[in-house]
Amino acid sequence: MTTSDQISGSVERVTYYNPENGYSVIRLNPDSRGMLAFKYAAGRDALITVVGNLPEVNPGEWLRLSGRWTNHAEYGRQFQAEMCEQALPATVEGIRRYLGSGLIRGVGKVMAERIVNKFGEETLDVIDDEPQRLRGILGIGPKRIDSIKKAWEEQRAIKDVMIFLQSHGVSTALAIKIYKKYGDEALGVVQTTPYRLVQDVYGIGFKTADKIAQALGLAHDDPGRIEAGIAYTLNRMAEEGHVYVPQEELEPEAAEILGLTQEKITSVIEALETEEFIKRDTITYEIGGDASVNRDSATQPGHATATATSVKEERAVYLTPFYYSEIGVTNRVRRMVDHPTTRLHVIQRKISNLQSPMSSSPLSPHQYAAIQTAITHKVTILTGGPGTGKTTTLRALLDLLDRGGHSYALAAPTGRAAKRLAEATGREAKTIHRLLEFKPGEGFGRHEHNPIDADMLVVDESSMLDLVLANSLLKAIGPDSHLLLVGDVDQLPSVGAGDVLRDLIDSGVAAVVRLETIFRQAAGSLIVQNAHRINQGQMPLTPKGAEDFFLFVKEEPDELLELVVDVVRRRIPQKFGFDPMDDVQVLSPMYNGSVGVNNLNDRLQAALNPPSASKAERRLSGRVFRVGDKVMQTVNNYDKNVYNGDIGRVTALDPLQQTMTVSVDGAPVVYDFLEVDELTHAYAISVHKSQGAEYRCVVMPIITQHYMMLQRNLLYTAVTRARELVVLAGARKAIALAVRNNRVTERHSALDWRLQQ
Repeated sequence: MTTSDQISGSVERVTYYNPENGYSVIRLNPDSRGMLAFKYAAGRDALITVVGNLPEVNPGEWLRLSGRWTNHAEYGRQFQAEMCEQALPATVEGIRRYLGSGLIRGVGKVMAERIVNKFGEETLDVIDDEPQRLRGILGIGPKRIDSIKKAWEEQRAIKDVMIFLQSHGVSTALAIKIYKKYGDEALGVVQTTPYRLVQDVYGIGFKTADKIAQALGLAHDDPGRIEAGIAYTLNRMAEEGHVYVPQEELEPEAAEILGLTQEKITSVIEALETEEFIKRDTITYEIGGDASVNRDSATQPGHATATATSVKEERAVYLTPFYYSEIGVTNRVRRMVDHPTTRLHVIQRKISNLQSPMSSSPLSPHQYAAIQTAITHKVTILTGGPGTGKTTTLRALLDLLDRGGHSYALAAPTGRAAKRLAEATGREAKTIHRLLEFKPGEGFGRHEHNPIDADMLVVDESSMLDLVLANSLLKAIGPDSHLLLVGDVDQLPSVGAGDVLRDLIDSGVAAVVRLETIFRQAAGSLIVQNAHRINQGQMPLTPKGAEDFFLFVKEEPDELLELVVDVVRRRIPQKFGFDPMDDVQVLSPMYNGSVGVNNLNDRLQAALNPPSASKAERRLSGRVFRVGDKVMQTVNNYDKNVYNGDIGRVTALDPLQQTMTVSVDGAPVVYDFLEVDELTHAYAISVHKSQGAEYRCVVMPIITQHYMMLQRNLLYTAVTRARELVVLAGARKAIALAVRNNRVTERHSALDWRLQQ
């Protein structure tokens, strides 16, 4: 049996780190023992190259490593780490480097020097046990002592969690998320109720939590484990947009994840229903039916046509909040439609003068019909593609309401969409959360007992409206108010569960107006023309001499990657004068692969914002963030007033206070280093994340390797995000695959069925 070698020392720099599996290449500055081992093994004095699966570390951290020495054919002598302990340094110089590395908030190099000069080898013990002794050092008062003590305890607690999780294959980035969620209780939660992590911590999947639970001795068929597996399956389906899961799909899916028989799943489903964790219902729907909405016309409630060939029943399993949201939306839409009075009764009596517009009017008959429909019906949907006059119609409607002295409120699901709505109408528009006066920890301030005081509520980009948010919105609308949903039903559906806009249209309960005629001022745009061609199943046109729509053909992924980087960094700025950071947005169908979002962000960051001695940078949550980076918020953070999809620029990194500042729409937003996992680079983003946004220029790589995601509505959504310029790059075959594939991914939702009952 061979014994492993051991070395220790401080991290000089991190050459490479893979956040997926922790594989790292670091340069270690060894202490006396480490240096002796290295000299003995390598015969020379230098930094040690260490490779292996390690926790995420930063320069200055002290490591104790076990492993073996190897000779790499290209890189020479290396230490292959098999075990890693994030230790505390034992020498005065090591302590000075450790404290001065920026690991402890409030202690930089100068302060570390002062502390170590005073306490020497006792420094860490003093911080740990007698922090009040720090008061004798220049620049340290009571407040700073408390700050240093808190930061030190936080670091120690995170390290405890990391050491435990490392043995179970959990990355450092996720360990930090766990600590951020539970604080000092983190280790206890992980050890006693590991399945809580799946629900509470984004990025922790069932398999990771299950691995921890199994190591702690939980039985394979423990009911708690089965409940967690079922909940995970339902949540995963909800992330794919499903409101419920048919039981005949849920049972085999959960059984496969858990490695158990379906019979065990069935009994626990019944127990979960008794506990009201889930709700079940029997859904009856038609197979082979064809519900349709008249194009470019006003469709009155109940006028959707359908032909049915057969009827099928299925047992639907809901997470309880989704069940009550679906019931709530159904009841509230029905209540509005059936309510006998309206706040627009005065203007309804004057609507006759809108029925015969003058030929010189800037509005078409269909636009007038849309205005009339919105005024005479409680729930109206205005849909249509780009250039068909939705915004013009909306402005004319608001002008009419203004002249009649009627009140209205404008809202959109995201901040970007609300800003566009305000710019397009010249009126105030809010996010739905702001309109509903959401407060963290308290919920929505507007609801059935405190409704929005408006004669009409207009919601733009309503294709992004998910079921739960729609329910909260409808709670806050009085039954005599009017609701106008404006959106493009042919775009991608909401990121959250449900397909509310499509379900409302299919139900026939709402009045629907679909505009299709492209107005003359928009007809000259190839972006608008090609968006409609794509939506009609035709290939986009890319003629010579085009000014706003281009196709660059590249078949090989690696060559395409180089092309995309060059187009963004050099070609577009030179030809059109666009700023590659502010004006150009790369959209990709997928996250992985050569031209997936992740790799594109790495390459575009290197090309557009390379490392520089004048730019502070820090590796956080597995990624290097650098001053000047383009970043995107990935979750709603109501405390900071930033929301999923908001894009900004990193303006400052403070290693001393461990904060990163991002400018979002001109407002500085400060993130603690532990909060940076809410951000990701945004040089490239997914098409789904672009919903509700508009960019001067969109660049989209599209290749056959993306075939899993190549759908007509995805390509259509990407193209319609551009205001002035579209560049498609890739394979014509891939574009053709997307254009031909009009199969909209079906979401399990019963909203349209419930509305029709």
